[in-house]
Amino acid sequence: MASFLSAMSPVALLLWLPLFLSLTVMVKVDAFPIVTGIPGRGQCHHTIDALQTSKRHSFSNDKYYPLPQIAHIRSSSSRTMLRMKWFDNLKTSLFLDGGAYDAGVDYSKLNHPGPELANAALSSTILSRSVRDPSLEIATFAGGCFWGLELAYQRQNGVVHTIVGYTGGAKMEPSYDAVCTGTTGHKEAVLVYYNSTETSYEDLVNVFLDRVDVTVVNGGQGGDVGSQYNIAIYYHTKEQQLVAQQKLEQVLKASSSSSIATELGQAQIFWPAEKYHQQYLERGGRTGVPQSVEKGNTDTIRCYG
Repeated sequence: MASFLSAMSPVALLLWLPLFLSLTVMVKVDAFPIVTGIPGRGQCHHTIDALQTSKRHSFSNDKYYPLPQIAHIRSSSSRTMLRMKWFDNLKTSLFLDGGAYDAGVDYSKLNHPGPELANAALSSTILSRSVRDPSLEIATFAGGCFWGLELAYQRQNGVVHTIVGYTGGAKMEPSYDAVCTGTTGHKEAVLVYYNSTETSYEDLVNVFLDRVDVTVVNGGQGGDVGSQYNIAIYYHTKEQQLVAQQKLEQVLKASSSSSIATELGQAQIFWPAEKYHQQYLERGGRTGVPQSVEKGNTDTIRCYG
């Protein structure tokens, strides 16, 4: 092998060396074989098993692309875990819309109000009304996976714009992959622009309460597991705070639970999510079958099938 490498040109050596090293490491740790798989509902929930793979998806110019798989490989003897990601990074950079893996969110590709909210976040500003159309008020809700909650608000009369994103954490410009680690402190959330002459903030809180179990503590909703799925109502004004507090108190009185696990707090910096997450179910979601956003529609919202 040494003579083979010495006979190669410098350029060829640079091209083959990463592959040679990765194969050598995999052989030395006696790694398990790689098996592909698609995550279930708790797609962000990462446990460290002997082998775990995940498959994510991306939309670019409204076209569907599977993102490269990330394989977690652990030796059966030393229990040393390797994250074989360099080749995935290369594939992503060369073939999937440019940029390295987990390169962040390109806010310039988002439809309104994405750029408006990104500019506000970058300047550490929390909006209570739209900059472009001040007649529209803003509300923010974290209710587990943001796909289904967004569709519920899209169907609500008086809601003009919806956008999904991340809020409640300290990391600047968080990406989906970063939030999914559970280390950034962010929650998946839906931000709503609404016309208060057509719908009230109380109506919006009711939509939220119809979608979530406000008594669930530290674990998300349904099959979605992780701190990023914890639920919260973030108020932008004192009036919103009072309405939300009253509604939660009413739920508590009618519940058999002794406490409400839903966080009620002042709105924080909201970072828009990647374009492929926006209006995800309206565009077909995982099944490729679009779901109606008609106002007043009561069809069952299907997040995962």
